[in-house]
Formats: sequence, structure tokens, C-alpha cells
Amino acid sequence: MKSIPRAPNELWVADMTYIPTWAGFLYLAVVLDAFSRKVVGWAMGEEMTANLVLAALNMALHTRNPESVIHHSDQGSQYTSLAFGQRCREMGVRPSMGTVGDAYDNAMAESFFATLECELLDRRSWRTKAEARTALFTWIEGWYNPRRLHSSLGYCSPMKYEEKYGANNDRATEHGLPTAAVGSSQAPTAAVDNPAPVNA
Repeated sequence: MKSIPRAPNELWVADMTYIPTWAGFLYLAVVLDAFSRKVVGWAMGEEMTANLVLAALNMALHTRNPESVIHHSDQGSQYTSLAFGQRCREMGVRPSMGTVGDAYDNAMAESFFATLECELLDRRSWRTKAEARTALFTWIEGWYNPRRLHSSLGYCSPMKYEEKYGANNDRATEHGLPTAAVGSSQAPTAAVDNPAPVNA
């Protein structure tokens, strides 16, 4: 992952982690837009399968509808699976993978999980996986995307940062300058094993 994106939907980064509960592990796959750090796709499940990362990718594709985007991940078997590669080809997504064992190559996704751990996982425990799913949904869609401030974004939240970018593009259009499209900011529930939306 070398270039710094200057607009949404140029570069996505993806990874997975596990969420401990009293009933066993729950797994979370995410896709972040590297421009705004917004979680544009996510899915939860009880196994770390290719279907899990496919669900997160499909949510990102549905909410953003990119024309051409680089999808960066590590070389986990889920991301190197035939099904994942086929879906990328079907949708014009260009997969990119870091070198084996290079933690810095996917630093943005690792930073997101560190924030999740510090702000939610270290402060809570859940008896059931359903409780964990609800808490994760609320944290991502009710806190992180719309309200969590980032110094790297000029102390804006991911959603606010994209809104400001869109407003700047609107002004550029009024003056006849070229612009880049911004994907939808509305994120539905991910496709695999997620709860119904809850009020944040």
C-alpha cells in the first residue's frame, strides 16, 4: 500500500479480528476507505471463512458503488480464495496484498482494531454472541463512523470528513472544475450473521 488516496473509493483496506465472548469467539471482518478511515463494509460470523470477508466486501460495494477501487489486505487464505478473487474480478475491484508477516503494510486496519479494542473490547464483556453483535453494530455505526474524531482528518469524524469533501466538490462543480464521486454514506447491516439495526 504505497499511494495516499485523494478521494473516496480509491483505496480500501481490509482485515479481520476476533471478539471474545463468554460463549466463544465472534469474528469481525471490516473494509475501510483509506481516504476517510470510514468503515464502508463489515460482517460478523462464527467462523473465519471466505464468506465472511466476501460479505464485508459486498456491503462496501453496495454502499459505495465504486468505479475502480484497490482492495488491500494481508495474504490470509480468505482473501486469496477463488471465491473472493472471482468477486473482485466481477466488480472491477483490484486486489492488493501485503507481504507475508509485514504488519506495517496494513497499518490502517490494524489501527482501527487497536481503537476498537481500547474503546470497546477492553471495557466490556458479553455473555452471548448476540450481545456482542449488537454492541459492535452500535459502536461502528453509532460512534466510530459518525462521531469519532481523528487527528489525521483534522479532528473530523469519517462521515463528516467525507461530507466536507462532497461539499468542496459541489463548489468545484459550480465553478466548472473536475470532481470525484463520493459513494453513499448510508450503510445497511452487513450480509452475514448480523443483527437487525438498532438505535445508536
